[in-house]
Amino acid sequence: MKKLVSLLLALCMLLSLGVASAEIADVEPLTVAGPDDATAKWDMWSFVDAHNEFYAQMVDKWNAENPDRTIQITFTTYPYADMHQKMLMSLQTGKGAPDMCDIEIGQFPNFIPADEEIPLYPMNDALVGYEDMVKARLDVYSGADGNRYGIPFHVGASVMYWNAEIFEKYNLDYKSVKTWEDYTELGRKLRDASNGEVYLTSVDTAGVDWMWIAMSSYGEDWTGGLDGEVNVQLDSVKKMLEMQQQWLEEGIAMISTDGHVDLEAGFANVSSGKIASFPKAMWYMSRFINYMPEMKGKYDIGLIPTFEAGQKCSVGIGGTGTVVTNQASEPELAAEWLVWAKCGAEGQKYIWDVLGFDVCNAAYWSDPAFAENEENIYNTFFRVKPYLVLQQLDELDAIGTIYSTANSPTINDYFCTTVLNNILEDGMDVDEALQDAADYIEFEID
Repeated sequence: MKKLVSLLLALCMLLSLGVASAEIADVEPLTVAGPDDATAKWDMWSFVDAHNEFYAQMVDKWNAENPDRTIQITFTTYPYADMHQKMLMSLQTGKGAPDMCDIEIGQFPNFIPADEEIPLYPMNDALVGYEDMVKARLDVYSGADGNRYGIPFHVGASVMYWNAEIFEKYNLDYKSVKTWEDYTELGRKLRDASNGEVYLTSVDTAGVDWMWIAMSSYGEDWTGGLDGEVNVQLDSVKKMLEMQQQWLEEGIAMISTDGHVDLEAGFANVSSGKIASFPKAMWYMSRFINYMPEMKGKYDIGLIPTFEAGQKCSVGIGGTGTVVTNQASEPELAAEWLVWAKCGAEGQKYIWDVLGFDVCNAAYWSDPAFAENEENIYNTFFRVKPYLVLQQLDELDAIGTIYSTANSPTINDYFCTTVLNNILEDGMDVDEALQDAADYIEFEID
């Protein structure tokens, strides 16, 4: 119950700040897919219109292949905070929940409480036959009981985006970079060659992606995972923050405008050539297509450096786990359809070609017809076909897992509002800042 109450308090805070309306208004269904005489009729909620458009396509494909088990789904799109609050309340009261629902990864832990009955339908049986799904992505949507409850859209594998055109201009070799030491030395060369006009990268004060990357390299997790204890004073986190302080002091890096690169100001820094590289999840590719089309042919994608040879160099970032609720009618069929839609061939092709996500079914990563299709915009936009990078990550078993737990919002919020600013903006001693964070977080989660 403590986790559920915590989510309600967090959502109430969001509402009070104007992130969503103060009252949950009735929302007209986005669309209805499937025939009126369908075998099963379901309601489905999401907070992203594009997700529902995908599901509607998959309803039609399913019905064409399964005329004896047709389905109809009524889709509703709510604002982010509204939907999660409404979903939580419906599950708590035991009525009013949809048959299926998207749940954002940061909110997911609040729907799989460790000390209470989980109000979701286990997906284990439906996932049989999909052994090529990336385990790390399924793990983050699992409960402490060992069951899998959410079906992902993407791996969200973090990679390094390189402005190859900049490095070619200054005759610098970014492809030989393997470690953060190499990366730092490249930054010094770029600073000198450009007379300080181009930064190697920007460091975030409003996002923790860099921390996740560092933790993944060392196999650490500040949440403690599903049954461990919170610890933000990790060597991996300390190493990353001290290195970023050094970059700022040496003029190698700048602080990300507005806190991180996934905002309008960040897009401007990327497209203007103010920064020459940055790590981000593969779903960031769609930002180039939508907001920086002029960068076509200029950017390369590669592996993120590590502190030491042999470490993991990627981690899954972000995501949406789609669930079947315990109030669903015909939950077994709903689970079967959902897994087929998001993990099977038809769905994976749509997720890659239309949504631009790195799919979770690794069986398709090395399929040339899927991964190297020249009609796919992402395969022609960058200097490398993205799935060639994913194949490298797969061969190296290089994608780590950082869990989202009920404590994640507390950790992330304090780092983004206080810790990162203290260290990167104000130059606070890293050990001191992390001790302050540990004290605050311990108080908040007790």
